[in-house]
This record gives sequence, C-alpha cells and structure tokens, in this order.
Amino acid sequence: MSRTQTVMQVMEPPPQGARVGAAASLGDAVAQGVPLVAHVHDATLREPRVLEVDRFSLYYGGKARALWDIDLAIPKGKVTALIGPSGCGKSTLLRSVNRLNDLIDGVRITGDMRLNGDSIYAKDVDVIELRKRMGMVFQKSNPFPMSIFENVVYALRIDGVRDRRILEETCERSLRGAALWDEVKDRLHQSALGLSGGQQQRLCIARAIAAEPEVLLMDEPCSALDPIATGRIEDLIADLKGAYTVLMVTHNMQQASRSSDYVAFMYLGRLVEFGPTNDVFITPHRKETEDYISGRFG
Repeated sequence: MSRTQTVMQVMEPPPQGARVGAAASLGDAVAQGVPLVAHVHDATLREPRVLEVDRFSLYYGGKARALWDIDLAIPKGKVTALIGPSGCGKSTLLRSVNRLNDLIDGVRITGDMRLNGDSIYAKDVDVIELRKRMGMVFQKSNPFPMSIFENVVYALRIDGVRDRRILEETCERSLRGAALWDEVKDRLHQSALGLSGGQQQRLCIARAIAAEPEVLLMDEPCSALDPIATGRIEDLIADLKGAYTVLMVTHNMQQASRSSDYVAFMYLGRLVEFGPTNDVFITPHRKETEDYISGRFG
C-alpha cells in the first residue's frame, strides 16, 4: 500500500456538507483523536536528504504537547520552508533541530532527528559540537558588540583558529557569500552595530556560513526588515542553495513561494502536507493546505 493510500484512509474526509472550514475540520479531527498522517509528495522521497525527522514529538511540562509525531526529510542543497498559522509549531520544530528547546525547563521529546545519519538526540551527543554543524539565523538580527570582522570569524576563534590568513580568507569568503563584502570591505574593523538592519541580518548569515554548516536554519529572517532589505535576503537565500541546505520558517506565503524549493505545511503541531513548492501551492493534495494558502484561515 502506498503512503498516499495510507493518508487517504487515515484522514478520509467527512461526508459532503459536514466540512465547516479547514480550521474547524482539522481541529475537530484532532480533538476526536483521529490520527493525522501527512500527505508527502512522491518527489520529496527521491531527494537525497541531509536532515531526517523521525516520529518527533515535543512536550512542555510533561503534558502540554507542541509537536505530534513529525516525519520529515529535508532535501540536501535545497531550501525548505515551514509554513502555517501562528502557534502551529514551526519555530518549535526548527529550534528542535539544534536543540535550543533544551534550554526550556520541563521540555521532553520522543522520537529522533538525524543529521547526515547521526542522531541529534542520542544520550552521548555533545550539544555544543552538534550546534557547530549548523548555522542559525534568528528573526531579529543579533550581531555581537564587536567589529564586523570579529563577528564573522567568531566560530573560528572559538575553535582556536589563530592563523590570520585563514581568518581573513574566511571573512572575505563569508561576506561575499552573504552579498555584503562590497559594502563593508573598507570598514571591517568598525563596530557591526553601525550597520543597517538589513546589513546586520546579512552579517548574521555571513557569521552562520563561516563555519560551513551542514544545514542553515532561519527563523523568519525577514520579518523585521523593510521590503528592500527583504528582497536582498531572498536573493541571498537563492544564491546560497546548492552550496547549503536551508530550512526556514516563514509566515509570508509570497516569500515561501519565491524562495523555497519545498514547503511543509503545519497545523496544530502536526505536519499536514510536504512537497515541492510549486506543487503544494498550485495543486495541493489536502483541502486544509489549499484553504490556508488561499487565506481562508490562519
């Protein structure tokens, strides 16, 4: 039996006339304990993957459940966008990848995640070393109160790199990769806090890619930026794919359609549909996905 057939059997739509809107139907199904198996498009199954999420659930305080049995395989060298209404679990899932949720008291997880085959949640995992394998770009830019140069090479400094030639080469390579080199090359030793908001966010991307991460995590990287700066970040994301695997959270449907290769729609802590962006936006397989993308709820 194919996975699609399994999905259709597990989440068979209600009789005609019973559906009162996507939010209500999904919410009712969840409240009634109906298992929700995401519709995963066949194209995603053919891609080599860098990150695998395996029946991953997350609880706050032992009882409140934020994520429900998420199965997701992030394609290598592509941009995958997590979409869904506020509170659906997008950022919680993203922050679980580099175990930032470990910093919250009472968090408990079941299931696992694997980065290039290595368990992220195994008991013997060194979380500090794990985070070195990932880059993280937050919603609000967070440059360190130091020079532009020292911001970019921070990860190398932490690892004990002192060779000036390596540091300078890494700084230039990363700033070029973040499309920022030409704007700051003559003021590398000035404070990063003097940059504009859009420049600061690109600096944070340069800092994230300096260590050549296996996956780059972005949590609504453009939400605090003006349209011009947003356009530059979106162009940068397009330039980064291929060299880097990008997993991003966005609430902006236009941004998801422009910037991502794959999109995963989440609702109420569940994964609802995952597939190529064009397929999901043009011919979604789930009515709930169509309703969300078209603005009927969320």
